[in-house]
Amino acid sequence: MAQLSPRMQELLQPHLTGIEPYDPNFTPTPINLSANENTYPLPGAARDAISAALSVVPFNRYPDPMSNNLRDELARWHGVSRDAICVGNGGDELLYNFMLAFGGEGRTLLTFPPDFSEYAFFASLTGAEVKRVWRDSETFEIDADAAVQAAATSNLVILTSPNNPTGNLADLGLVERICDACPGLVMVDEAYGEFAPADASAVPLLATHDNLVILKTLSKAFGAAGIRCGYVLAPADVIEVFAAVRQIYSVNVLTQAVARAAVGAREAYAPVVEQIKAERTRLADALRAPAAPLADDSAAPALEAPVSVTVWPSEGNFVLVRVLPDASAVRRRLRDEYGILVRDFSYAPGLENCLRITVGTPSENDAVIAALAELTGEGR
Repeated sequence: MAQLSPRMQELLQPHLTGIEPYDPNFTPTPINLSANENTYPLPGAARDAISAALSVVPFNRYPDPMSNNLRDELARWHGVSRDAICVGNGGDELLYNFMLAFGGEGRTLLTFPPDFSEYAFFASLTGAEVKRVWRDSETFEIDADAAVQAAATSNLVILTSPNNPTGNLADLGLVERICDACPGLVMVDEAYGEFAPADASAVPLLATHDNLVILKTLSKAFGAAGIRCGYVLAPADVIEVFAAVRQIYSVNVLTQAVARAAVGAREAYAPVVEQIKAERTRLADALRAPAAPLADDSAAPALEAPVSVTVWPSEGNFVLVRVLPDASAVRRRLRDEYGILVRDFSYAPGLENCLRITVGTPSENDAVIAALAELTGEGR
């Protein structure tokens, strides 16, 4: 957090004085592959449905506070009832409301880092303690027995599948064991779930585990990050609590209209998702391959030190790459010399010298592959 004035130090709640806000580290560039957005154009059928929906939006009226028409569309998709869904202003609002309602002082949240930093951030806003079971430093897999043991003494658990930024899935057997062990609620964050195999989702477990909450979003596979729309699936009594603590009218009429039309046209997104998955494989394979030697007249000199590149398997719309010896230098040069922005995670514990690269369009991915081949060509 920026240096607080003496007056603010006195007025701010004591537990908030050291909190650092979320920083996406964004710089405008021609190719932005730093935020895991879907960079593909909207499918034609979806764009037509969205345009039609927006043309009849009543701007002069407050939105439906519970987004009931959208909830009905989501319920049809997931095979649940409306009362099992709460819609929010992006997944972030729902994450915060989860901690606001069920966290707080004297409560403990269990997470499995490296993971989404907002989990711990929102816990800290509410005064909850954060307990961590760290993933394996090489594979980023979770120690199942340690996770279950820690869940037994935690009020809340957040488990991400596919995990951001490492890309790996949570085993459904482990999800069940954690639900059975935890005395409170277990959230599985499936923001990137559409890019994973269909049988990897924990949604079917809702029928047998009444402490399970599934978080989803339209920001990724649906290419709708700008409308800010997420939702949770959970037992009806949990949804009642989400509804009670939410901000009034947090999901505006435009978002509701666009989201309902997009979900209704969801089949139109399937080819885009499949192409992103294919591009994910192509990008990862290319980054793993030894780079060709640089031409003598190359305008972009390779890094001076020997370079090694490790790419982890991913089920999201991104890949995690370790570039030794200095990933931050590679990130800067990609931005400054090639106009490509990727996310630097070198500052995060367990992710030293790691970059997260969103899977973009074929031309965007070609640019990344070519740039990294030039930068690392002499050292690989």
